[in-house]
Amino acid sequence: MTFSENFNKVRDLFKDADVSDVKEHLAYQFNITGEGEGIFYVEVKDGELHIEPYEYYDRDAIFICKADTLFKIIAKKLDPVVAFTIGKLKVEGSIEQALKLKNFL
Repeated sequence: MTFSENFNKVRDLFKDADVSDVKEHLAYQFNITGEGEGIFYVEVKDGELHIEPYEYYDRDAIFICKADTLFKIIAKKLDPVVAFTIGKLKVEGSIEQALKLKNFL
């Protein structure tokens, strides 16, 4: 898959995420490695979800992984904490804020 295909798949998977109860600002950058590598961000702001194919400098955390790892996490076939523990997912930044992403996956 290309980065564009990966990004569009992520956008489709998140389109029904309900973040209306999230009152704080959350921003996550995803650095996809390997096939289809690239960078995108997910931001929750004012109860709305935004996903854009850009680097985000005022982020709470960066997730670094291969696309297939990310898709397994989103599909709930791989727990993100397990992925982190076994080295399939790297996290830079606030672990506390990173864990909040699990609430709307």
